[in-house]
Amino acid sequence: MMATWSTKQKVLFGAGVYFAITIALLLIFGSQGKNEEFKPQDEFKLHDWIPLHIGGINFSINRAVLYLVLASALTIWVMTYIARRMQMKPNRVQAAVEIAYDLTKNNITGGNLPSKYATKWFPFIATLFFFIAFSNIIGYLPLPTNSAETVDIFGLAIPSFAIYAATANISFALVLTLVVWFSYHIEGVRAKGLFGYLKSFLPAGLEDMNPIGKALIFGIEVLSHFMRLVSLSVRLFANILAGHLLLLFMGGGLAVLLGLAALGALTFPLAFVFFVLEVGLIATLQAFIFATLSAIYIGGAVAETH
Repeated sequence: MMATWSTKQKVLFGAGVYFAITIALLLIFGSQGKNEEFKPQDEFKLHDWIPLHIGGINFSINRAVLYLVLASALTIWVMTYIARRMQMKPNRVQAAVEIAYDLTKNNITGGNLPSKYATKWFPFIATLFFFIAFSNIIGYLPLPTNSAETVDIFGLAIPSFAIYAATANISFALVLTLVVWFSYHIEGVRAKGLFGYLKSFLPAGLEDMNPIGKALIFGIEVLSHFMRLVSLSVRLFANILAGHLLLLFMGGGLAVLLGLAALGALTFPLAFVFFVLEVGLIATLQAFIFATLSAIYIGGAVAETH
C-alpha cells in the first residue's frame, strides 16, 4: 500500500519535476547567445500616432493618450452606470464599487481631513483614487497599441498586442502630483491667509528660538514640500513601471535577452503569479496610497497646528 505523501513532500516533488523539465529543455535547446537586438526599454517608448507640435511642445496623440482617455471614460462610465442602477440588494459590481466608495469617503478622506474639508474635497480625492486605479488596471490588459511592431492583416499594418500603463510614465504621475501640490497649498492659503499659512510651517514651541534656527527649520519645511513632488510622483511611476518590467522579463523577455529558450519554461509560471498580484493588489494599492497621501497633505495644510 503506497504511503500518503504530506503536503510538503508533494510541493517538493512538484518543484523537483518542474526544475528537471527546465534542465532537460536547457540541455536539448542549449543557448543561442545573448540577443543584442532585443531592447526591453523599447517597449515603453511612445511613437506618435498623430503628430502635433505647437510652439516646440509635443501634443501628439500616442498610446499614452489613448490609455488616459480609456481610464477617464471607464471612470466616468462605471460611476454613472452604478449611480443610475443602484439596487437595494446590490450585485457584485455594485458591492465592489460601494466598498471602494466607502473606503475613499470614510477612510481616505474622512480619516485625514476635518469634516468640513472632507465633504469639500471628497469628490477630488475619490476621483483621484478611481482614475488611478482604473488606469493601473487597464495597463495590465493586452491591447493592440504597439505600433512599433505591427501585424499585416489584409494589407493593413495593425499594431500588435501589448501592455502599457500611462501611470508608468513619469510625466503623467508628475502632472497628477502637481495638481495635488498646488491644490493643498491654495487651500492652506484660503484657510489661514498667506502669512498665516507660511507661519504654520514652523511647529509650535519655537517662540524662544533665535531667528537663525527658525529660518533653518522653515527652510527645511519648504524643502520637504518640494520633495513631495518627487516622492509622490516617483512612488506611483516606479511601482507601476517595475511591475510591467517584471512581467516583461518573467513572461519571456529574460529568455529572449539571454538567448535561453528553456528559461521561459521556468519564468513564465512566475509571470502569471506576478500578473495576478499586480492586477489584484498593486494596481489598487498604489491608487490608495496616492489618494491617502493627497488627503494627508490637504489635511495638514488646513490643520490648526503644524
